[in-house]
Amino acid sequence: MTIPLEFIGMIQPRLQSETHPPDKSVVIDKTYLRAFAQAHEAAGFDRVLIGYYADAPDGFLIGSYIAGQTERIGLLLAHRPGFVAPTLAARALATLDQLSDGRLAVHIISGGDDADQRRDGDFLGKDDRYARTEEYVRILKDVWTASAPVSHRGRYYQFENAGIQVRSVQQPHIPIYFGGASQAAIDVSAKHADVFALWGETQAQVKDITTRVRAAAVLQGRDLRFSLSFRPILGATEDAAWARAHDILETTKRVAGKAWLGGSASGAPQNEGSRRLLEAAAQGDRLDKCLWTSIAKATGARGNTTALVGTPKQVAETLLDYWRLGVSTFLIRGFDPLEDAVEYGKELLPLTRELVAEETARNPERRLA
Repeated sequence: MTIPLEFIGMIQPRLQSETHPPDKSVVIDKTYLRAFAQAHEAAGFDRVLIGYYADAPDGFLIGSYIAGQTERIGLLLAHRPGFVAPTLAARALATLDQLSDGRLAVHIISGGDDADQRRDGDFLGKDDRYARTEEYVRILKDVWTASAPVSHRGRYYQFENAGIQVRSVQQPHIPIYFGGASQAAIDVSAKHADVFALWGETQAQVKDITTRVRAAAVLQGRDLRFSLSFRPILGATEDAAWARAHDILETTKRVAGKAWLGGSASGAPQNEGSRRLLEAAAQGDRLDKCLWTSIAKATGARGNTTALVGTPKQVAETLLDYWRLGVSTFLIRGFDPLEDAVEYGKELLPLTRELVAEETARNPERRLA
């Protein structure tokens, strides 16, 4: 099997980004949401991520709406264990997979911000959250794949004779993506994840953490795929791309800051992923071929905030470099979210797919058993 290549965009129910503070009078703009989803589908994205914040609209319902407005594109639903019983989540996820004709994947996020967790009533510490996540995902998989009712008595959950009438279209179960970069995240991912997701790091950082994750997965008799998240900033020329990047940085500093992310806007980031981005930013503003860290530095790396800056060809070549390191999935989104999704579909996605196909043809040893 050839190493897969997957592009994921990000869906939001209204216009917002670091450079576009949200209109607080409009929480769900159905016209924008529909156009946003259909633009990703037309651009050739494989999936769209539906994010999770404690004050955001419900992702299950957003996903159901998107599925009804599109025909092909997959959904990646962010889900935090701890707020919905795992037996109920198993049914809801399987139902959405049925309604979307097998287009659903779930992105498990244990939670990297105590303040946002507490908005929904979760006061567990980080280590306990990951322990709960491990039990939660194990239950999801057990319920999804069981041929008879399931009973469970664990540290965080207990139930008797849980069954599920609705089964996911995808077998043996819905694909599981896992967010996090700490050792606890690696340990849980090694046991349960299909895809291990990181924010956009340097090539050296990616090589380091993917090596660690692979080693942990081997001990579990498993093999994982990897995802990286970037904010491509494109231009017809390299100079034009960098000019746009600096305009985005100045606008971010002036009008948005950290507030749009929905989390805590003060203090050092609690999650390991953000700390790793700041470690990269400490090395310089421009790293590797075209990795740009200034937005991460300006916002405290609260979210996916590193960019790849250049022409579509330059950025595609950089994505190929990461693919050579074993990264198969790229979650990309722009600072002008809808317009950039359209723009990525014109050259960046086709060019990257072409480069990967050429590389695979030249190097058949990159095919996996």
